[in-house]
Amino acid sequence: MTGEEVVLKHKKYNLQSWSKQGEIKPIAIEKADGIYMWDYDGNRYTDMSAQLVNLNVGFGNKAIAEAIKEQVDKYCYIAPSYASAPRSELAEMIIDLMPDNMGKVFFTNAGADANENAIKIARMFTGRNKVFSRYRSYHGSSFGAGNLTGEPRRYPLEPGIPGFVKFFDPYVYREKIPFTSEEAAAEYYVDKLREQIVYEGSDSVAAIVMETITGSNGVIIPPKGYLQGVRKICDEFGIMMICDEVMTGWGRTGKMFAFENFDVKPDIVTFAKGVTCGYVQLGGVVVSKKIAEYFDDHLLSCGLTYSGHPLACAAGIACVNYYKEAHILENVNAVGKVLGEKLKELKSKHECIGDVRYIGLFSSIELVKNQETKEPLVPYGKDPEKKMGKIIGMLKAKGFMTYSHENMVFVNPALIITEEQLLEELEKLDEVLTIVDKEML
Repeated sequence: MTGEEVVLKHKKYNLQSWSKQGEIKPIAIEKADGIYMWDYDGNRYTDMSAQLVNLNVGFGNKAIAEAIKEQVDKYCYIAPSYASAPRSELAEMIIDLMPDNMGKVFFTNAGADANENAIKIARMFTGRNKVFSRYRSYHGSSFGAGNLTGEPRRYPLEPGIPGFVKFFDPYVYREKIPFTSEEAAAEYYVDKLREQIVYEGSDSVAAIVMETITGSNGVIIPPKGYLQGVRKICDEFGIMMICDEVMTGWGRTGKMFAFENFDVKPDIVTFAKGVTCGYVQLGGVVVSKKIAEYFDDHLLSCGLTYSGHPLACAAGIACVNYYKEAHILENVNAVGKVLGEKLKELKSKHECIGDVRYIGLFSSIELVKNQETKEPLVPYGKDPEKKMGKIIGMLKAKGFMTYSHENMVFVNPALIITEEQLLEELEKLDEVLTIVDKEML
């Protein structure tokens, strides 16, 4: 097919996610390699969001492709009740990467059902029913994960499932209280969370679920002491601390998992995305040894036809090995340092930037109408003038491919990006932000 034919069939037969179908204008991609994609006319685009912040090793990774091919020659599928070499080996590799309190893995198909099963496990283990999660969060769009989600993508699921309770993020940039330090901010937010748990009945709360670092709702990095404070609350009341590492896991922040930056040990960790980088769909739930032992004598009422799919696990083994062999964490920290410096330069240069937040190769630019008042460029949950769409469109015209959410633009490239490639793309971002300064404030 030609590129035009691909687009026509896409629009005619596919429902595209998160879109008004009459407004979509997809680009047909013919080939891709590394951080680049080419359309059918030979135009090159740079993937500056690692697709959906999952393609950590970029396009065309031969090690992962070969591992999938080798498993195809053995068998493509076997039910979860059989022991499978790829499933067994990958589970061991994941546990070896986790803190010493973690025990076993339950494999899922993606991040949403990882979070669904995590809260089921927490409820079964504790015998409690309430689950806390944050307003500025996205945990998936299936029914259970969608009820965990706090931002507007949860609205179509309401009225939702009883027992889901929301609390506010430690969003220091937008807090009206002038904190003297990160530690003071952390103490404030932790105290408010503890108070809310007491009011809800602490003995009814099964879990506190958090993206370790809030992802598509702004790359909100918790202040110093915050996660340790949440861990203390969980220990005090017997609540399971669940860290959603679907987006932040697998090297994105410069550590293999984001919680390693904050010196905490969760009870449950969910993952997906970077475990195979999308080469085959895979997610999972890692549980503590204590939880794993509980299910030695109690029914684990969780099951999926494709749990631990052999092709996915084979891809996962190759991917995890590649992270180590290619020294991906070293690259993330080196290039991430350059990214942080450049983002600070952009903030000092552009009136439209209210804040920049970054850790490793995980970053967001928060756009405002006024730096002093911090008025967002677009109101929460709305974009009546389609300003963010126009900004993403201008970047797209320059071959800089990313996405926006609320008043944020994200720079989350594949973890293989070089400093030279990064600097080339940030020049394009600089040019677009100059236009925003002149025409959109």
